[in-house]
Amino acid sequence: MILTAENYFSPEANMAYMSNSSYKDFLSCEAMAMAKISGEWAQAQSNECLVGSYIHAWNESPAALETFKASTPQMFKKNGEPYSQFIFADQMIDALASDSFCMMMLEGQKEVIMTAEMFGAPWKIKIDTYKPGDSIVDLKTTRSIWEQQWDSFYNCKVSFIEMYRYFTQFAIYTEVERLATGGDKRLSSYIVAVSKETPPDKAIIDLSDEMRIQSELLAIKNNMPRILAVKSGEVNPKRCGHCAYCRSINRVTDIISYRDLEQREAV
Repeated sequence: MILTAENYFSPEANMAYMSNSSYKDFLSCEAMAMAKISGEWAQAQSNECLVGSYIHAWNESPAALETFKASTPQMFKKNGEPYSQFIFADQMIDALASDSFCMMMLEGQKEVIMTAEMFGAPWKIKIDTYKPGDSIVDLKTTRSIWEQQWDSFYNCKVSFIEMYRYFTQFAIYTEVERLATGGDKRLSSYIVAVSKETPPDKAIIDLSDEMRIQSELLAIKNNMPRILAVKSGEVNPKRCGHCAYCRSINRVTDIISYRDLEQREAV
């Protein structure tokens, strides 16, 4: 299957290729991942996701921004101004646009699609800003750059980088890029982050940690046999029991004790 900007996110492309988002979906809930791939279920886009997509469209090109505005009338008034709950998105764009260092980091080829065979499966990536032979730059929006959040996996407070598993993404991106181009070294990895605060904060974050990237790739390699078995239908997907998809199909079959709420195991 030849990937294009138009079909990159289609169910057919998601069935044909592994990606950063589908990999994380499988780790989170196999049943949800398969429902998304099959087109059976699509998660509603939150206001936070709309803001992120808006800012990514701005980073891509003026034409992409106009196309995004036309496809998301729920964000904008008839005069083109965003509704009050989205005004901070323009403030985030202004914060980036007025910072010469951030804008320099965002210069390069935009929304570059690459594919490569990795760990027994074809993978796809779509790079926000690609500087061939130099670096991969991803634009991220976050509630706060410096505030730490509680992560139940690590059982402690972590940065937004760890919370949203961005090292996993860059491990996939840099390895697919290396394989696709036949490069002998991994490109540098950077995040240009802008916060949803008023006024927005911003930072450029270096994720070029080879030992951490190698650790992430090893984890992916170890997880892929199970994922591929589920994706091919060889084994049945497990339900996590509490994600949005599982909640949408849950049916009450018994009465539970209040003690059951203290510790809930995966279904």
